[in-house]
Amino acid sequence: MAHKLPLQAITFSDFFLADIMTSMSKVFSDLERSVCRMFNRQVATIAWFEADSVCGSHSVVIPVVLVFPYVCRFFQCLRQYKDTKERTCLFNALKYSTAVPVIFLSALKYHVLPLSWTNFYHPLWLISSVINSLYSFYWDVTRDWDLSAFSRIFKFKNPHICTNLFYGRIWVYYWVIGSNLILRCTWTYKLSAHLRHNHLTVFTITALEIMRRFQWIFFRVENEWNKMMMSKPSLELSIEIPEEEDRLLGSANHNV
Repeated sequence: MAHKLPLQAITFSDFFLADIMTSMSKVFSDLERSVCRMFNRQVATIAWFEADSVCGSHSVVIPVVLVFPYVCRFFQCLRQYKDTKERTCLFNALKYSTAVPVIFLSALKYHVLPLSWTNFYHPLWLISSVINSLYSFYWDVTRDWDLSAFSRIFKFKNPHICTNLFYGRIWVYYWVIGSNLILRCTWTYKLSAHLRHNHLTVFTITALEIMRRFQWIFFRVENEWNKMMMSKPSLELSIEIPEEEDRLLGSANHNV
């Protein structure tokens, strides 16, 4: 039954949680490193600082843990395509697959010759990082938020259900688009094992990713709510709010 994974239809809450998990990939990796050190009794020993030890920073387990949330999200998109036959799901799956070369090419630095890394693998890592960052940014703005900079954002002056957004100040949307582009690029730093040694930088980027994901949540839910309102025959909100919540959280017919 492996070809049927995930085994059930994907709901809004399923992929919503899985998207948040991709922002926690570094957390999962650090948790695995800590458990490994405790299990192998490397806490407060010299092995803690040895990169080549079984729980060191050169371990092949690190990229495997980092990529796991993206693999889960990838298979969710495939399952969504199986259920809906919408090609958008395949393009979304492609977006999550672009994180795989970023993670594994970075890990290769510790397992190839320095000259090979400098002349071949490092340029490939840079290219894959740019592709992943820009693709993810494009998908956030045009799909997850439906705030295409080339269409929707210039319609704010024309009242319409499509532009009846919760956060009415226009500058908020310009801010979220600009900040998301920058933070999408910096997040690549966290996915790259060979850049994890500057702890202050890693901590800063982690805090920024929390902020990016926090604002992503607001605009993602807002977009889903707007789509629900557009599908109603009347523009008036239903009095039965629990029914709307059930549709938001339980429907499998979402573009993810």
